[in-house]
Amino acid sequence: MKEIEPIISELSDSLEIDLHSKRSIEELKLAVSEYIDHLIANDFNKLMRILYRVDVSEKMLRANLQQQEKNAAAVIADMLVDRQLEKMQTRKKFRADNDIPENEKW
Repeated sequence: MKEIEPIISELSDSLEIDLHSKRSIEELKLAVSEYIDHLIANDFNKLMRILYRVDVSEKMLRANLQQQEKNAAAVIADMLVDRQLEKMQTRKKFRADNDIPENEKW
């Protein structure tokens, strides 16, 4: 549970919905998929803004939507969660080392 808390927090903020009760990646993806399905039917512009803000590749999205047999909402939910995971890993990888002396930091 601990490792998905940052993903849940980031997606809750990005999607503007409460996902904090979710306990697994599968539960998270299902909840996001249901919300994406709602947006596809009722507020497609908001969905486009979310995809842009989370930085989901349009090229990859088109390719995944053509290749997958799942419904569009499930594909988009998978990509949103995966993108958040990628961003977390990148932040961790490039996090500033604390072994630089204070007088040498910018």
